[in-house]
Amino acid sequence: MFEEFYSLTNTPFTRDIPVESLFNSPVIEEVVSRLEFVANRQQFALAIGGCGAGKTTIIRKFQAVLDPHKYKVLYVSDSQMTPRNFYKILLEQLGIAAHYYRSDAKRQLHKEIELLKSAHGIKPVVVTDESHLFKREMLEEIRFTLNYVYDSISPMALILVGQYELLDTLKKQPYQAIRQRVDMKCEIPNYDRAQVTQYINCHMAYAGAISDLFSDGAVDAIYSYSAGSARMVNKVCTACLIFGAQSKRKIIDDHMVKQIIEQEMI
Repeated sequence: MFEEFYSLTNTPFTRDIPVESLFNSPVIEEVVSRLEFVANRQQFALAIGGCGAGKTTIIRKFQAVLDPHKYKVLYVSDSQMTPRNFYKILLEQLGIAAHYYRSDAKRQLHKEIELLKSAHGIKPVVVTDESHLFKREMLEEIRFTLNYVYDSISPMALILVGQYELLDTLKKQPYQAIRQRVDMKCEIPNYDRAQVTQYINCHMAYAGAISDLFSDGAVDAIYSYSAGSARMVNKVCTACLIFGAQSKRKIIDDHMVKQIIEQEMI
């Protein structure tokens, strides 16, 4: 394993890195802060970014900053989400068995949410991932959910996380009523060249590296290929570490990166 060859104590560039060790930047801090405001005010927000931009990582950071005694985060990630499953998943996370019919499950959810807020002083925060894949029926159901209590009081904070296709969809005329209800839009851009360096250094520091393993030229090649996508940076760096360990190379340079990109990246 490359961890042994490079004397690493942890595995870098994986999804299971602890929240406190994840890469941070002013942009990430701003997005997390804005989402925290949405949670506090129980608003409706979009968190938009390109494929592999690190949207789920930001949601992990966002959830970590919320006081669990004040907020209840309900996370949904299902590209084939239907309204009935939406209520079923949320109720299950609240420890409740959902009724079969959508209308009954919807009433159940609102009852439990009201109980959370009134009896326990806890604000519910619903986060839906992969929201750009939602069909029209699901998006319309979200509007009906937000219309609860005579259009005056939002029952929950709702954050739709997805790619830019979600914005394209909401700009269409049939979705005008939903678009008008959006209180905040947070965009999550890809990293620039300097941030890719910081991102790689952060992951290698978490892994316990005592010196720089990636040359400046290697980082240039990684950035050029990945266009700053965190997911692609992870893939290339991991492949380079594996190849470097197999070929007994202590330093990963631009030639190795280009070879990996040409031969192994799809």
